[in-house]
Amino acid sequence: MPNIEIYTSPLCGYCHAAKRLLAAKGASFVEYDVSRDPKLRQDMMGRANGRHTVPQIFIGARHIGGFDDMAALDHAGKLDALLTDN
Repeated sequence: MPNIEIYTSPLCGYCHAAKRLLAAKGASFVEYDVSRDPKLRQDMMGRANGRHTVPQIFIGARHIGGFDDMAALDHAGKLDALLTDN
């Protein structure tokens, strides 16, 4: 399973939805809370091509985007393949 990283903040409903979807898929992930760390938020924005909203999700080296982007991949039947690629 590839390395999965998700940038979040505690009060973000989309962040919680993204984590639930990943958990339902049996995927483990590393979570970074950007709410109190401006440097971490800057790092996220750099990796996410300037996107500043959370969540920002990365699977391996690929930037997935936010929850809506990941949910669209799931509905298209493409998320499972990304989660199992090495």
